[in-house]
Amino acid sequence: MQVKKNPKADLSRNSLIYFQIGLIIILSITYFGIEWKFTEHSDTFNYEVTVPEFDMEDIPVTAIKDVPPPPPPPPPVPEVIEVVADELEVEETEIRSTESSQEQMIEKVIEVAEIKEEKLEEKVEEVPFVLIENVPVYPGCENQPDNASKKKCMSTKIDELIQDEFNTNLGADLNMYGINRIYVVFRINEHGDVTGIQTRGPHKLLEAEAERVVKMLPKMSPGRQRNRPVSVVYTLPIIFEVREESL
Repeated sequence: MQVKKNPKADLSRNSLIYFQIGLIIILSITYFGIEWKFTEHSDTFNYEVTVPEFDMEDIPVTAIKDVPPPPPPPPPVPEVIEVVADELEVEETEIRSTESSQEQMIEKVIEVAEIKEEKLEEKVEEVPFVLIENVPVYPGCENQPDNASKKKCMSTKIDELIQDEFNTNLGADLNMYGINRIYVVFRINEHGDVTGIQTRGPHKLLEAEAERVVKMLPKMSPGRQRNRPVSVVYTLPIIFEVREESL
């Protein structure tokens, strides 16, 4: 048996129209929901507070009275001066002069023996070598024209004597390798002699060797300051190097 379908019972025939109607309804609801306005209701209440008026008290005005100054102190009572009668007798003492008269002075003259004059030894002035007006003249430097040339000539002569006579091998014997310095200070007195030798070095033997060589300096013409012979202080550094021999 063949089943016959009623063409009016086809549900998919108007599905597009139903879809459009439903879409319009949904859009309409959405639009009205967005455009809907709400009013806010305030639950707060406005109260008025009334403050009662207070009666202001009037402060009385008080007048300041001038206080009179204190009375001045009473004047001091004058002292009573008693006048004493001048009836006392004063004994006057005679003041005798202590000065001797000329006659008494003549009587007291003491005969003085013969006066002996004692000559005081004048202390010889000491002047450093660099400040002396006229330097001591070393033998062989007499023909130098001026004071500066004589200074240079004297220093050269002393250096030559040190180089020729000083035993530098003494430093190697004492195992004092490297640079050794010995400082010597001596004086050329007013007679031209070398005196007052003082040495300072790294070893006593080196100091003794430096003193031995300085004593070999010859007699010189003394230095002069203000045209007077003076003692001249000379400082002499002796420097030598001892090199360690390589094996």
